[in-house]
Amino acid sequence: MPGFRNEEPQVSEGVGPGTRGRVLVTGATGLLGRAVCRQLRDDGWSVIATGFSRALPGTLRCDLTCEEQVHLMLQQHKPHVIIHCAAERRPDVVERAPDSALNLNVHATAVLSKEAAACGAFLLFISTDYVFDGRNPPYGEDDAPNPLNLYGRSKLEGEREAQRHCPDCVVLRVPILFGEVERVEESAVTVLWTLVLDSAQTCSLDHTQQRFPTEARDVARVCSNICSRRTQDPSVRGVFHYSAQEQMTKYEMAKAIGDAFHLPSDHIVPLTAPGPGPASRPLNARLACSRLELLGLAVEPRPFRAAILDCLWPFTPDRRWRQTVFH
Repeated sequence: MPGFRNEEPQVSEGVGPGTRGRVLVTGATGLLGRAVCRQLRDDGWSVIATGFSRALPGTLRCDLTCEEQVHLMLQQHKPHVIIHCAAERRPDVVERAPDSALNLNVHATAVLSKEAAACGAFLLFISTDYVFDGRNPPYGEDDAPNPLNLYGRSKLEGEREAQRHCPDCVVLRVPILFGEVERVEESAVTVLWTLVLDSAQTCSLDHTQQRFPTEARDVARVCSNICSRRTQDPSVRGVFHYSAQEQMTKYEMAKAIGDAFHLPSDHIVPLTAPGPGPASRPLNARLACSRLELLGLAVEPRPFRAAILDCLWPFTPDRRWRQTVFH
């Protein structure tokens, strides 16, 4: 079938006879998907990594918007669990190209959910704090969503499609993510590194919107915890929140990155009015994570400065300088 590529190396069989089951991860070439795949393999799951535009050798290539391809993929691999990480997550891109974004965030989720139900797989759908308007934080799992932008609306519609076709699914809402990036532009957090380095240029960064930058590895551990518990307890279902608790604006993130690397950051100045852009953002969509915590499925997030050092040190310009900072 055009667009669908299936090769034997695309399935990682975990740790052998003791493997917990087969997990299919969509968006496995992205920031979160890569972290989820690594964590699941470490925890003994057999991982089927899938991607599309960035699919590499060892990754199953499938167009999630094509029902026939999704059906064939699930029938061939028969996963016990599906973790749906694939999405268009850039709010401004969603506003500029709504049709393609809705096709991935809503239609593809509906297709995958229907096929998951047909093959009896447990579905874990990754959603966002942007389903909330940010006017009355913190937000619990049962609070009414009211997204401000098309990205938030598309993810909320994705949640509804997942729950409509897979009533026993889990929806996991998370905030802005960062982690081990392939390029600094891959995350809205790590991209600040380039601004910190360019000390010759004054840079204004938003100092109004409160964010809760969360490391992808921590989210991956939560995903693995949910999957493991679900194999023992089918009552694990519904909406969950996971978030780090360090509150920062983009300006404060950039200053923290400078502090972590002992770099000057006086050239970064706060912007105290919302900047221009096609997509509105919530001022503070802080997530309350009590449901995960009550079930013992949450993990302690790593401090931002320690985590950002791990993520960005490969991009430091001078090895000798790196050794001085880290030792």
